[in-house]
Amino acid sequence: MESPAFDLAFEPAYGRAVPVAPGVERITAENPGPFTFYGTNSYIVGASSVAVIDPGPEDEAHYRALMAALAGREVTHIFVSHTHRDHSPLARRLQAATGAVTVGQGPHRPARPLRDGEINPFSESSDLAFVPDIALGDGETLSGDGWALTSVPTPGHTANHAAFALEGRDILFSGDHVMAWSTSIVAPPDGSMADYMASLERLIERQDGLLLPGHGGSVTQPAAFLLALKAHRLGRERAIVERIRAGDRQIAEMVKAIYRDTDPKLHGAAALSVLAHIEDLVERGEIAADGPPSLAATYRLL
Repeated sequence: MESPAFDLAFEPAYGRAVPVAPGVERITAENPGPFTFYGTNSYIVGASSVAVIDPGPEDEAHYRALMAALAGREVTHIFVSHTHRDHSPLARRLQAATGAVTVGQGPHRPARPLRDGEINPFSESSDLAFVPDIALGDGETLSGDGWALTSVPTPGHTANHAAFALEGRDILFSGDHVMAWSTSIVAPPDGSMADYMASLERLIERQDGLLLPGHGGSVTQPAAFLLALKAHRLGRERAIVERIRAGDRQIAEMVKAIYRDTDPKLHGAAALSVLAHIEDLVERGEIAADGPPSLAATYRLL
């Protein structure tokens, strides 16, 4: 299956603030991994009085790098795109050091309740302690010295995921919803494919000129990239339906076929992505399960 034109060229420049747009700097935490690429991007927006977006994981070196970059400047707001442990935990230390208020869509919550016997595979990745001082609603704006950021809720990767639009600049901080280097993980029960696709459609309609994501480099041509992401997800959905039509009945069988060129170490995450698609397909009445959709359920076409 053809993927969008992902950009893997990225220099993390650990420990340094890198200008990525006028009045916007990026500092990348050194927490590389299969889901974080080179690490989590924190952004500083403004000049003498600034906002920090996604302070990152509880990491001493990253904290020192942020404080060094912020030296001599007032930090008024700390924005958090979502409550995964690679994005929000350092907000607590940064707030204690600066007195800034924390801002987000809300505390961590799943997209749906756990079903009987179900275990949340990403529970340890969730920052359940973060509760923003300001829960910014859809379209609400906070401003500072030379900047204004508006909340654009984008649930899907997590239920409380939000992007932030830099007003007057055609820039959107897209968190983990849209990244240049890879697709976003959508894993139930924290994530929802139906929500993700609706959020993707919303960004397509916005027509922002530059996306600054939570991992990796900038998305410099958002219009084409977002449409390619949508096509990729719809293609994955069709592949699942075709595997069921071909006789596959369980997710493990589908993953082996659909992700045959993917590192087997990532098949667990792939299975959760397939489950997210299947939950959406069941809800839309295109396939049926022998019970609630799950990794172990049996599926058939309707």
